[in-house]
Amino acid sequence: MHLARFPRIHLAHLPTPLEKLSRLTAELGGPEIWIKRDDCTGLSTGGNKTRKLEFLMAEAQAMGADTVMTQGATQSNHARQTAAFAAKLGMDCHILLEDRTESNDRNYNGNGNVLLDHLHGASTSKRAGGMDMQAEMEAVAEDLRAKGRKVYVIPGGGSNPTGALGYVNCAFELLGQSNDRSLRIDHLVTATGSAGTQAGLIVGLKATNAGIPLTGIGVRAPKDKQEANVFALAERTAEKLGCPGVVKREDVVADSDYVGAGYGIPREDTVEAIRMFAELEGILLDPVYSGKGAAGLIDYCRKGRFAKGDRVVFLHTGGSAALFGYDAVFADGERTMANA
Repeated sequence: MHLARFPRIHLAHLPTPLEKLSRLTAELGGPEIWIKRDDCTGLSTGGNKTRKLEFLMAEAQAMGADTVMTQGATQSNHARQTAAFAAKLGMDCHILLEDRTESNDRNYNGNGNVLLDHLHGASTSKRAGGMDMQAEMEAVAEDLRAKGRKVYVIPGGGSNPTGALGYVNCAFELLGQSNDRSLRIDHLVTATGSAGTQAGLIVGLKATNAGIPLTGIGVRAPKDKQEANVFALAERTAEKLGCPGVVKREDVVADSDYVGAGYGIPREDTVEAIRMFAELEGILLDPVYSGKGAAGLIDYCRKGRFAKGDRVVFLHTGGSAALFGYDAVFADGERTMANA
């Protein structure tokens, strides 16, 4: 499978580190936990979307775009990385921010990723939660095109077959790292939302016959819907790569038991996971994606879902910039957004 035939702009700091979490492993007393540090991709505090944007922005350039448009929740990591990538390439960037949490907190609505969106020179406009955000983007893009702009529209999370190529490549990278150090990986766990990260990973793992089961910890949609979304994108990505049918429906596993009250609203176990990674390993998670993914990982360890001695890799999708929009959640050890 030759990814080099697809246009790509190499900006990410790759390969990202693969590190053993010795103190977290000892604290949980179960499997050996490792972390794939995709919070270290290098662009505007890093994160998983940079891998996707290497392919998406190359496609935008190839199409002659001078403006990119995307959408996400208020504290969207994808929006921040898209804005940074556009700044690096000298493109204009417009972002539609969807109010999914209905928070009136000034810090949440203006700090963290939102602050960085604007610092990178992007313009933003808000939309109410639950709107058809793809349709909203297309309407704005048409207005811009009528004014002579060449607009490239990126779906939320960069999650289409082009963006998912970034995580096919990540699967190859992870396998190379594990082979180089004779590290047998028994399970791979990551947060899953817009589907592109999980879809790309499962295509890469299945195409190489890696034999590593992948579990996505959902951050928004119910299990059936999340798995259907991931599988549909995995099928399209595999077709793009020339290996249709390599992923079967049963290969796609998502667990949405850690979503809580909704997208972007951290539960108590989300906050606990963030504190544990920070206090035991010096690693910052975010309250929307990686915090919920880590909460699932920790709960699986405590319940014996992973056997003692298993080697489990947690793919860190980044997003720590969002912490600065959630200061109320960490004001004391007990508060969550739901009861703040």
